[in-house]
Amino acid sequence: MAVGPTIKQLMSTYKGKIRLVVKNYPYKYRDYSYLAAEASLAALDQGKYWEMYEMLLKNSPALDRSSLIKYAQQLGLDVKKFTDSLDTMKHSAAVERDEKLAADLDLFNTPTFFINGQKVIGNRPYDYFKKIIEQELKHAKQ
Repeated sequence: MAVGPTIKQLMSTYKGKIRLVVKNYPYKYRDYSYLAAEASLAALDQGKYWEMYEMLLKNSPALDRSSLIKYAQQLGLDVKKFTDSLDTMKHSAAVERDEKLAADLDLFNTPTFFINGQKVIGNRPYDYFKKIIEQELKHAKQ
């Protein structure tokens, strides 16, 4: 079960009622995970974050520099801007801030979700998330 389709469905079902905030947490034992985080943010600069996110998931573990540049080309990104962003580690402060947040929250697993402070670790089915969201929306109305 992939997280992506579940989250897309939730965002569609609860459009305007919930908000998704994504943080980077490169897996320290995985080659190129930090570079992949940089690539997703470089794609965000060009309005293609989710497209790159899906490309990275689909093609993992091929996340080396040349593969990332190939994905940028396939997505129609300005490859020079993308490559410059990777090479200068333009988003390293954001990635490092996210890593610190994960450490401060005592997180070790991805994905991890927080729904109004309630921690949900790992891939979960749509109905699992729906139940929590419905409870939280109900509490918000009271």
